[in-house]
This record gives sequence, structure tokens and C-alpha cells, in this order.
Amino acid sequence: MADDDSGAYEVLARKYRPQDFDALIGQEAMVRVLRNAFSSGRIHHAYVLTGVRGVGKTTTARIVAKGLNCIGADGTGGPTVEPCGTCENCTAIAEGRHVDVIELDAASHTGIDDVREIIEGAKYRPAIGRYKVYIIDETHMLSKNAFNGLLKTLEEPPAHVKFLFATTEIRKMPVTVLSRCQRFDLRRVEPDRLIAHLAGVAEAEGVEIEGEALSLIARAAEGSVRDSLSLLDQAIADGGKDAASIRTMLGLADRSRVIELFAMVMRGEAAAALVELRDQYRSGADPEVTLNDLAETAHWLSTLKVAPDIADDPSLPAETRERGRELAGQLPMRVLARSWQMLLKALEETRSAPSPLMAAEMSIIRLCAVSDLPTPGDLIRKLESDPPASAAPPPGGPSGGGGGATGALRVATRSAAPQVAVDPHIETPPAPAAETAALPQDFEAVVALIREKRDGILLHDVETGLRLISYMPGRIEFRPAAGAPEHLAGTLSERLRHWTGSRWTISIGDDAGLPTIAETRAEASHSLDQRVRKHPLVAAALAAFPDGELLSIPLNPVGVAPDMPDVPPDDDDDDEMDLLGEN
Repeated sequence: MADDDSGAYEVLARKYRPQDFDALIGQEAMVRVLRNAFSSGRIHHAYVLTGVRGVGKTTTARIVAKGLNCIGADGTGGPTVEPCGTCENCTAIAEGRHVDVIELDAASHTGIDDVREIIEGAKYRPAIGRYKVYIIDETHMLSKNAFNGLLKTLEEPPAHVKFLFATTEIRKMPVTVLSRCQRFDLRRVEPDRLIAHLAGVAEAEGVEIEGEALSLIARAAEGSVRDSLSLLDQAIADGGKDAASIRTMLGLADRSRVIELFAMVMRGEAAAALVELRDQYRSGADPEVTLNDLAETAHWLSTLKVAPDIADDPSLPAETRERGRELAGQLPMRVLARSWQMLLKALEETRSAPSPLMAAEMSIIRLCAVSDLPTPGDLIRKLESDPPASAAPPPGGPSGGGGGATGALRVATRSAAPQVAVDPHIETPPAPAAETAALPQDFEAVVALIREKRDGILLHDVETGLRLISYMPGRIEFRPAAGAPEHLAGTLSERLRHWTGSRWTISIGDDAGLPTIAETRAEASHSLDQRVRKHPLVAAALAAFPDGELLSIPLNPVGVAPDMPDVPPDDDDDDEMDLLGEN
């Protein structure tokens, strides 16, 4: 680039920046609203323009600023959406030297002091223009204090002040600011419009470039006009005017080769797919870009299946489109969706891997490995149509009487350990002896097993939350007590299976069931307490000491059930004296 500005090269993105709304492409909806607003005199005092990079936010703001201050070629014009471009105001704004159009980059002017300058300057009338226009680029970068300082001026601005905000992160702007502005969402430019625009620029530059090459540039730009012009500038400087040169410049693989690579992966041809991946890598294709192209192919084929007319890309060669329709007809949607998810995960791994090529190869191998696996839906349908033969019961010990026809249980708790007895009012179905010989033969044995394994949490849940309905070895039916954990049945089944090596069926029934072990223990303790209080000596002691408490002190070691005789149900004084240890 020459030192003299007159001989300096002007990049295409600046050289072909639109100077009026007629040259602005892809934003017809916004232009229509602004035309109607200007023609009816309903010009808002603040506009916020949002969209991705390079779609024309700052350009639109400058065109609006010119329209607000244009006086026409004869000097008598008013606000218009078709600025003349020749009057003093239009020329000064286009060259960036108009004193009444102030552009502020919020990325480098983020503080409240910068906003104070705007507030102070807004008080004064414009020097030469009709309006004083403030264009704030990347507005979302302003600090919280700066936004708050701007609110009052935004709500009640002087009549001669207009604000134009441009941002790529509209969600970072406070709603208090957005509510005081008119918002315009600038759209990504469609590929066909972008290709036509690039073709016009290339023709104006006297450069012949293939249509497929322009299509690749438009695709890489992702709807950004500025990005597409920068890539076109690079291609012209590089001398690349055909698709192959553009692919090399962008690190892309041939779309047809990507589709064939995807087809190899779907057929499970891992060796051929790895060879093709390495060939594309040697040709200049970035492994991450190749995986991204494969993900785009999965998306394209999926949309072809559900909306062929919408997904059919006219920028692709006819043979590529035909190959895509063929693959879309062959591959189930579930397989394409699974490939999409795996490729998204592969892209994350490739970005963080020390060798992107190795990460891409491992991703290709994984995709090939699952290519012939049925989907979960296929497995379910196969199991429903051809259920597997019932498995033989596990070998057991010799036949025995493991729980009879009336093998239900009643829990009667005394002191610290539960005692279990048979309740003849509850019946349980018989179980095969071979399966139950090695299992706990009654519920008391189950509780003892839990205590032996020192699973305190499960023991507490069983004693306080399980109302037994029926029991047989390998099968428990109960009703949860109030406060029982939701996962009690699953946890108990899993623990017993782990401890006994046999499968347990733990189910929840509708019957009321027996009292829990904790309830039975509490009832027995309360009954014993009441009987002891009726003993003359105890009653006299409590009468002499009204604030005294009757405490129960276990005489056996912790965790060992006491060997106590049954307490007689009557109130015989001699028995009570024996209970207290007196003769």
C-alpha cells in the first residue's frame, strides 16, 4: 500500500459500502418501515440496530444520519430515505467529518465519563446540520453506569437529537434502554442474494470468477456481506478464480467428496473413510472443517427427507443434489439424527485435542462402528416381535420348606431388637424351594441381614418406612409408611440382590399392611413404660419427685438383642416386683 492516501488501496468492503438504501441488500423489511416513517414524519428519536457481524448495522446508521440531515442538491430538501449524496451534509457524513454526526465506539468508550460528554453535548443545537446524530457502535459494551446515565436523555431527548445504536449482542443491553428505542433486527443475507452481489462486485472490478467459487465464498461468509467481500478480496489477491483454488484458500473439501465420505461412514467402511479423510487433509482441508461439513451433510440430508423443496440447494451442482436425494432416501431419520449428535460431540473433541487429525480419525472410526447397530426403536420392535426365551431359574440347594402357604409375618418389637412372628391372617404365595433355600426364610432374617451388613441408612428406612403386607424368600410386598423414601423398594431390591446373589422382587401393594418395626417397638416400649409406672414403688417415687423422669437403660451391649423373658400382660404386684429385680 502506498504512503500517499490518493494511491492507497481501498478494500472491497469499504469501496462497495452502500451509500443509500437502494444499495443495501437483504434488509427490505427494515427499509420499508423507515421509508414509511420518514414519509409520514414519524421519525423516532432512538433506533437500535441488531444483527450478526457484517450485515449493515453501522452502514444503515450512517444512511439514516444522511437522510436526517440531507438538504438536497438545491439546498431546500427535508428528511428523506433517499439522500442525494451530493449536498454538503451528505458528503461530510460519507467522509466521516460531519461535526453534528458523532460516532462513538462503545468497545473503547465504555464508562460514564464518555456518556456525560454525550449528555452535555446533546444540550446544544447542531452546528450545520438539521439534527445532531449520535451513532454508538457495539452499544452492549457500555458499562451499567453508562447505560443508567443515558436513560434520562433517551427518555426525554432534545428535539434536535437522534440516537442510533448498533449491537451484535442485543441480549446484553438493559431492557430499560431497549424500551426507549425502536428496534430493527437485520437479517443474514440469503446465499443467492450474496452470490449475486459478489458477482456484481467482481464484474465491477473486472475479475472473472466461477459461480461455484462465489458459492463457496458465500457459504463461508454465513450471511455476512462484509465477510464475503473480504474473502472475495483475498481470493482476487491470491489469484484464485476457480472453485478448487477457493477450497484450498478456505481449507474446505469438495462438497461431493464430503458427501461420499459421509456415505462411506454410513456403510461402515472405516478403512476407506480414513483414506479419504487423509487425502482431503493432504489437499489442504482442515479436519475440524471436514467434520463440520459432515455435520452439515447430516443436517442437509435430514431436511431433504422432511422438506425436499426447501432443503434443495440451487447453488450445488445437479449431480451433488441428486446424490443427496439418493442418500436421504436410503438412510433412516434415526440414523441421521444419531450421526448429527455424534458429530457435534466430535467437533468439541477436535477443538480441544492436541492433534485435530487424530481426533477426526477417531470420530470417523466411532461413526463406522455404530453404523450397523440397530437404533433403540428397532431393538424394542424386535423384542416385541421375537421375545427371548425365559431364562432358567438359578441353581439352588435341596428342596426345603422355605416359607409355607401362610408364611406372612408379624413384627413384635421388644427393647432394641425386633422380634418377628407368623401372622395367620396374611397369606403369601408359595415359592419354588430350589430358589429359596439359600435366601432369608423370614422377614426377621432380612432385617438381621441388613443389620449384619451395617447399612444404617437402609436399616432405618426399613424399620420406619416399610409396612409389611406379605413375604416369601425373594419376594416382598409392602406399603410405604408416611415419610418413607421413594426409592426404598429399588434400594432394598438392589442391596438384597448384591448380598444374596439372587434376584428380589420388591413391590408396593394397596393393603394397609402391618405396623412398621419402629411403630411396633414404640408401642411395646410405651406399654412397658405404662406398666412399670403402675408399680407401687415407681408410682411412689414419681409422686415424691414430680419432675423426675423414668429412663430405660439397656443392660446388653450395643447391637446385641437382650435375652429377656416375656413381660406378663397382667398387673400382678409380685410379677412387677420381679420385673424390678425385687423378691
